Amino acid sequence: MSVRAVRGATQLDEDTPEHMRARVAEMVQEVMAANALDVDDFISILFTATSDLVAEFPAYAARQLGFSDVPLMCARELEIAGSLPRVVRLMAHVETDLARADVTHIYLHGAAALRRDLAKVREVPGGETR
Repeated sequence: MSVRAVRGATQLDEDTPEHMRARVAEMVQEVMAANALDVDDFISILFTATSDLVAEFPAYAARQLGFSDVPLMCARELEIAGSLPRVVRLMAHVETDLARADVTHIYLHGAAALRRDLAKVREVPGGETR
């Protein structure tokens, strides 16, 4: 069993608590599914959010998914000119048998443009990138 870091990001359409919880839950669940992870496999998760997201803590969505005893932390993303707005990123440390090269990093919605080189981005029905 090794410790690996898994990255993810999602872009929100609007800054509301409900939308934040839905998008972050989707991202966390996609990370879990893509890497065959359970809550018990997580060591910790660091969430960052751009400064235009103030309606909800990203970690709250993870708590609602059962991450009650996993250390979670929220921080501000750097404010770089021209950067993508309304983005939540995560870096999770997990215990897994996956080789580093086999870890799937998840970039959803508009955030898929951030790391096409790293993420295994897929198309979903309706032409939306997930």
